[in-house]
Amino acid sequence: MGVKFKDLLQPEEISWDELRDKKIAVDASLMIYQFLSSIMQKDGTPLTDSNGNVTSHLVGIFSRVTNLMDKGLKLCFVFDGKAPELKNKERERRRERKNIASEKYEEAREKEDEEMMHRYSRQLSFLTHEMVEEAKELIKALGLPVIQAPSEAEAQAAYMCRKKDVWAVATQDADVLIHGAPKVLRNLTLSQKKLSGSTYTRVHPEILELNKVLDNLGIDLDQLIVIAILIGTDFNVGGVKGLGPKKALKLVQDGKSFDVIFKELGEIGFDWKEIFDVIKKMPVTDNYSLEWKDVDQEKVKSILVGKHDFSQERVESTLSKITKRGKEQLNLKKWF
Repeated sequence: MGVKFKDLLQPEEISWDELRDKKIAVDASLMIYQFLSSIMQKDGTPLTDSNGNVTSHLVGIFSRVTNLMDKGLKLCFVFDGKAPELKNKERERRRERKNIASEKYEEAREKEDEEMMHRYSRQLSFLTHEMVEEAKELIKALGLPVIQAPSEAEAQAAYMCRKKDVWAVATQDADVLIHGAPKVLRNLTLSQKKLSGSTYTRVHPEILELNKVLDNLGIDLDQLIVIAILIGTDFNVGGVKGLGPKKALKLVQDGKSFDVIFKELGEIGFDWKEIFDVIKKMPVTDNYSLEWKDVDQEKVKSILVGKHDFSQERVESTLSKITKRGKEQLNLKKWF
């Protein structure tokens, strides 16, 4: 879902050259959902192979991730573990939204309205265990590290960034800021963004630095977490009715204690302290390895061409490009 911080943040553009050779942790599940909801056919159905297996996530990984590899980024991918119990309400809300979207999609299909089918289909994307395992298998075959988080991937990625094992966290959600990620990259796996109707625009990488965010707002990390709770997180969807980011910011800037802030708000329908503790104490692990390996070309072809009918010519062309770059980088390092 993502905390609606947009009005409070001032991201800065960053060039691809500045990201070269940087170690970057990617929120894998969010990335895959992004691929499932954007890489589809005209009627909004996902891409599939000849056996009807969904391949949109694999297309996204192979096309966009290899493009980032070619630009010299050192990516690792963090996958979600067990979600906190508090997230169950958000899951139920998502199920309800999917049911409504499914009904709307069927109505549009009966009318043969492809534009509306495409719109509602974006809300029907779902990630299965099989898709996750396939994604991990392909990412590993590309020689990139896979990290299994004990709970939320964004918390694990933020922890790795705080340890300076990675330079930044790549995600579209601002939630990772409340987990203390020092640097957050956006738009890495997006090639374009829809503005309105059928109009698209190219997007560029952006960076958010936690210290700058906090300095600009005149608050500390705990206050940022409270702002998130006030406007709504995955653990209290919608937050406090009538409170947007700017009003929430003013509340925490007034200098009152958190207890007083929430007491004065009256009945809010959730336990803010419980949510605060879940965010602050999200489980993370040191049990991970950041080792970048050579691309296993035969494994990649086995997954994509052998199992899912990808074009062998296109797969080999992409593999040739990224392996050639890898050799060039290795040769350059020998001179320094």
